[in-house]
Amino acid sequence: MATAVLPASSAGVVDDRYRNRYIIAVTVSLASVLELLDTSIVNVAIPHMMGNLGATLDEIAWVSTGYIVANVIILPITGWLSAFFGRRRYFAGSIAIFVVSSFFCGNAHSLVALVAWRIVQGLGGGALLSTSQAILYEEFPREEFGTAMAIFGVGVMVGPTLGPTLGGYITDAFGWPWIFYINIPIGMLALALSLTFIQNSRYQQRAERVDYIGLLLLAVGIGTLQTMLERGERLDWFDSNQVTALGVISAVSLIVFVWHELTTEHPVVDLRILQSRQLAVGVIFGGVLGVCLYATVFVLPVYLQSLQNFTAEQTGFVILPGALASAFTMAVMGRQAGKFDARLSILAGVGIFALSMWKHGHFTTASGMADFFWPLIFRGVGLGLIFVPLTNLALADLPMSKIPNGTGLFNLMRQLGGSVGIAVSATLLQRFQAIHRGDLIAQVSQYSDVTRARMAAIAANLVAHGSPVALADGAALKVLDGMVTRQAMMLSFEQLFLLFGACFVISLPLLLLMHKSKGMPGAGAAH
Repeated sequence: MATAVLPASSAGVVDDRYRNRYIIAVTVSLASVLELLDTSIVNVAIPHMMGNLGATLDEIAWVSTGYIVANVIILPITGWLSAFFGRRRYFAGSIAIFVVSSFFCGNAHSLVALVAWRIVQGLGGGALLSTSQAILYEEFPREEFGTAMAIFGVGVMVGPTLGPTLGGYITDAFGWPWIFYINIPIGMLALALSLTFIQNSRYQQRAERVDYIGLLLLAVGIGTLQTMLERGERLDWFDSNQVTALGVISAVSLIVFVWHELTTEHPVVDLRILQSRQLAVGVIFGGVLGVCLYATVFVLPVYLQSLQNFTAEQTGFVILPGALASAFTMAVMGRQAGKFDARLSILAGVGIFALSMWKHGHFTTASGMADFFWPLIFRGVGLGLIFVPLTNLALADLPMSKIPNGTGLFNLMRQLGGSVGIAVSATLLQRFQAIHRGDLIAQVSQYSDVTRARMAAIAANLVAHGSPVALADGAALKVLDGMVTRQAMMLSFEQLFLLFGACFVISLPLLLLMHKSKGMPGAGAAH
């Protein structure tokens, strides 16, 4: 059956069906911010949960892992679920599931209950991201797609950045259950607005049957992959039988899943849309964006809090200007979307992001607030220049009927990219630190005049501040060891920042595989 292509409005007059588009944009953005905040907001409250629920660190980690695993399982099938249940019912139902499970998470009195409700929350939250994008592409006229994605992108980019700060404040002020209870009023507002303004898609057709085999293979493959990424560093990767088993199960399940989806008549995830080179390249580039975005969001607060001794609140204030710069840049790019080759914006964004990472690579243990301001502004601007054009460019060749499936795959790869980025950065941080510590210790020798002079100065300072003379040399050695460890960690952070900047630059040749489309989705051949 032919599917109509969304027409553009003529002579600057907005069609009557677009009259509520900004209310709808606020509605879906609210829902998306909720979902993304809950990905990162919980991490700060984990020590409080451990004490309250009597759980070990390994056990409490499932509060985050369960949510993210459920999230990534649901992401690629949001297009199919939206068609199966009807977009309005599915989106509103997902918000309702998210709100109800948030209440039960806050009210949980055992670890098992909390993890179970977090999994339910993740299943509800997974729909909010990609379904929101699909709704915006249909509810805005084509010449305003950039504006729609800019509104959506502000939540996507700013949400994960502010999550830890907001989580820290709420936990300290009200207690950890309130990081879940805070979702309820916002979710209820989003639910009321959804039921009032969001309608079913004019393009999607209801799935004729349920692909149970595909659903099972996807859940096992993506679920085990995400669990492996979440727990790999803690279990020492493939030295652990558990991680090895997860890797093998994931690989086999995903290979069989791809084969099944390409050969079945009614797939739960239509992988055939990846025949569009534009989408396939966009999805890969989206994965790189996820790696660099989430890895730097993860690494920077660790640096600020472990080496600079910043509180969560201070860390938030350091990060906030960059997040606002990102939001402002996306707003500007949204107004300019479709007026020039989107690849040029991505090229400029990657260049500015790489410059920012180069400046991050010059941070030291003595860096202060002023030293962080411009590098983080550059990072925000760079990511802002990338997000809107990349999303529009990736989906440019798809007809409107395929947009929900395309947004699901795009968001899945960005989320998986983020998980890979965090896992890789956590692993490399420890390994780089061990290497740099070894190099530095080799230079700190008892036969070195500089070392002996520094030891004598530290010991004299300790004695001057009341340490017993007999213990001064031993204490000075511990101080020197601490200094070496801090410098080794600092060098590791610098190396990581430079690595992620280089990672983005190396991915630039992918742009050559994309055509010069100005990046306006919904113009693909109707089918």
